[in-house]
Amino acid sequence: MEVPTNDCCSICHGNFHVPCQANCSHWFCGNCILQVWNYGSAFQPCRCPLCRRQINLLIPTDAASQQRNNSEVAEVLGKIERYNRHFGARSNGLIQRFRDLPFLLRRLSREILEPQRSLPFVIRTRVYLSMFLSAIYILSPVDIIPEGIVGVIGLLDDILIALICFLHIASLYRSVLVFRHGGS
Repeated sequence: MEVPTNDCCSICHGNFHVPCQANCSHWFCGNCILQVWNYGSAFQPCRCPLCRRQINLLIPTDAASQQRNNSEVAEVLGKIERYNRHFGARSNGLIQRFRDLPFLLRRLSREILEPQRSLPFVIRTRVYLSMFLSAIYILSPVDIIPEGIVGVIGLLDDILIALICFLHIASLYRSVLVFRHGGS
């Protein structure tokens, strides 16, 4: 994913240097957001300066990752990997998962559609299988709570299955991002 054009870091108000996207979808310089974290508690993830959500995942751009031979960039990327190792795999509850859902699904859909990016085969298969099985359940006339008898309330089981599917897919993709950007 690329940095939005005509945008700047909301912390230093300058051009991005080692741009990173946080799980709240905001963009920052890698070093700037790490300084925000260093200013607070080292045992807790920092909060986004714009929306105040907890940042538990920082994703650098591909262009920044390709500049790893530059020592300054490599140092910032190393710090980002440490941050992601500490906070990226943490489960911060159902509300945090729902809040991260648009970010993760948007990134996943772009990655699936870009031919030069490749998800691991097992993850891609699990994503497709989850989507396929959920679609079969939602479209099938056999439901736990049938719409024909109970009406609109009968749609709740379909909505619940879709939400569970999306949460599962987002969790799979989060694990891929933590693996990639957490320096396992």
